[in-house]
Amino acid sequence: MRILGISGSLRRDSHNTNLLRAAAELLPLGVELEVYDGLRELPPYDADLDVEAAHPAVRRLREAIAEADGVVIATPEFNGSIPGVLKNALDWASRPFPDSALRGKPVAVVGASTGLFGAVWAQAETRKVLGVIGADVIDSELPVGQADTAFDDGRLVDEDLKAALGELVHILAARAAAAEESVAA
Repeated sequence: MRILGISGSLRRDSHNTNLLRAAAELLPLGVELEVYDGLRELPPYDADLDVEAAHPAVRRLREAIAEADGVVIATPEFNGSIPGVLKNALDWASRPFPDSALRGKPVAVVGASTGLFGAVWAQAETRKVLGVIGADVIDSELPVGQADTAFDDGRLVDEDLKAALGELVHILAARAAAAEESVAA
């Protein structure tokens, strides 16, 4: 089973990308996580450009989501909401509507920020957007506040946060397995 991890941060030393790496270490046996690295290449969403022969970066994003059994999104919080690059990616991934690669796809949302609240608003907004798209959104959040001290050498240090992250990715993997079984039946 394969989970796609999407970080809403382009920053080289991103806390949210580190959060995805921590999630990868906590997955059940037989489940792997691939971190998607193409947000920077996506053009701004433009319905005039949303045509059958999609831009190569758009096609790559849609294919990566379609080929994954589930998705985990790690989002920072910019000005109390979703970072523009993540929202742009979700806009592209939501097409063609209603049969997008995200439709019915199990998705978990987590977030890290240097503030006290751990990107809770951005997580809520991301879950809202995913719900409108038609994803199978896990109704749970994992806020990692004060992310500049929550990681040591890129590794999540708080045992309670690791346990909560492990529980969430196990729920995601179980939801993805159930979705796969219902398609096979």
